[in-house]
Amino acid sequence: LVHRNWLIAILALVFVAPALAEDAKPNDAVVPVPRDGGWMKRHESFNERVNKGNADLLLIGDSITQGWEGSGAKVWKEFYEKRNAVNLGIGGDRTQHVLWRLDNGNIEGIKPKLAVLMIGTNNSGSNTSEQIAEGVKAIVEKLRTKLPETKVLVLAIFPRGPNNENKNRQVNAGANAIIAKLADDKNIFYLDIGPKFLDADGNLSKEVMPDLLHLNEKSYRTWAESTEEMVKKLMGE
Repeated sequence: LVHRNWLIAILALVFVAPALAEDAKPNDAVVPVPRDGGWMKRHESFNERVNKGNADLLLIGDSITQGWEGSGAKVWKEFYEKRNAVNLGIGGDRTQHVLWRLDNGNIEGIKPKLAVLMIGTNNSGSNTSEQIAEGVKAIVEKLRTKLPETKVLVLAIFPRGPNNENKNRQVNAGANAIIAKLADDKNIFYLDIGPKFLDADGNLSKEVMPDLLHLNEKSYRTWAESTEEMVKKLMGE
């Protein structure tokens, strides 16, 4: 009997302990970390911009947001330049990178009327829907703490991949279902414009997103037009 108990204990160490350790691993989507190289240079340029102390609208995110300076530049000028908007998007960013940026100068000394957040798709290859949602929640909480007078509009993570069978799209959709619950419709708001980019069967065309992830000029216009009513309302226009 003693030997049998020892055997059970050993088997538990071999098979159960590693599983528990895996479950206990921290969610890296909520642990602020920086990146290096050109990323840090762009981050520092944001700090220089906001140090001027005038920003009424923030757009925060990854390469899809950064793309307002590329394919979306013309649309940006039409919709956001007049609103004293600041683009806080960096290609490749995950939730943890945005968290670090917010702690290190990107929103210091400003009191924007509105912050529009769309982040998480770069987490979808390594994080679960729940973990991504926790990362987005952490960002929203940080924005509310550091910018208490600023409304926060959380956009659902945009669809990606050709159709609903795409694994990353499925992970993002699961995250969106959780993120939607962050809205209190007082200071935090949620808007899903993803269907605007899809056909009736949920397919994403390369005419909408050339690489089935990033937007072209037409799609940036779709983004701007689909959020305009909410942006106007939340900025008190």
